[in-house]
Amino acid sequence: MDPKVIYIAGPLFDEGERWWIEKIEATVAQAGFKTFLPHRDNPEKTPDTVQEIFENNRDAILSADLIVANLNGITTDDGTAWELGYAAALQKPSIGIFTDWRARFEGEEIVNLMISRSLDRIVRSLDELVAALIEWNIGKE
Repeated sequence: MDPKVIYIAGPLFDEGERWWIEKIEATVAQAGFKTFLPHRDNPEKTPDTVQEIFENNRDAILSADLIVANLNGITTDDGTAWELGYAAALQKPSIGIFTDWRARFEGEEIVNLMISRSLDRIVRSLDELVAALIEWNIGKE
């Protein structure tokens, strides 16, 4: 059986964001899954490739088995929010990872409720992500 494909969503605008999303992707890959990572699996962004990148990302979400999204930041990145909304419309399962300690107060919504309610689960660390992936994969067997 082919490994399940996981779409890795998240902002990519600075070195830190790219480092973290690549860390998430490596964690998912080490857990035995194939991944789609937008900045790795698309051509370089130029005015001529913007539509192709959009279509590649949209189609990768459509064919993915699961979405894993980096939710860190003051607000969730708008592109990531779109990816999660599209995945929710397709009824794709999704896991958000949010490691920001500022929202760890009981009863507080840690991300926008439209995002949190469209996710199947929010995890707080890479270790929790691995556990969630294993649990999700077992449920799919």
